[in-house]
Amino acid sequence: MPASNAVTIYHNPACGTSRNTLALIRAAGMEPEIVEYLKHPPDRAMIASWLARMGTGARGLLREKEKLAAELGLTDSEVGEEELIGHLLAHPILINRPVVVTARGVRLCRPPERVREILPQA
Repeated sequence: MPASNAVTIYHNPACGTSRNTLALIRAAGMEPEIVEYLKHPPDRAMIASWLARMGTGARGLLREKEKLAAELGLTDSEVGEEELIGHLLAHPILINRPVVVTARGVRLCRPPERVREILPQA
């Protein structure tokens, strides 16, 4: 678990929502650790940790609007948890973003304002 004031954003600089979330973190007076997850993708243990702390299944991280998700048949509700996680690991572009991790929780910050729910208290 991160230090009480640590903030990590799993970021895609090409994504407006991700850039806006990063701006909100900085506006709150924090400089997060920035992980460009397409260059440095999470491993299975990290994804499992995120899902447990988010209280959601892998579908909650799936970027369903990504063309590859449809091509792989992942938008079908019958696709199981392990299969989804396998595809998230194999194709990080399928991970919705940004994911922000703090000691207070993990959130998929869509909309960006969701980051406020987990930022360390001043």
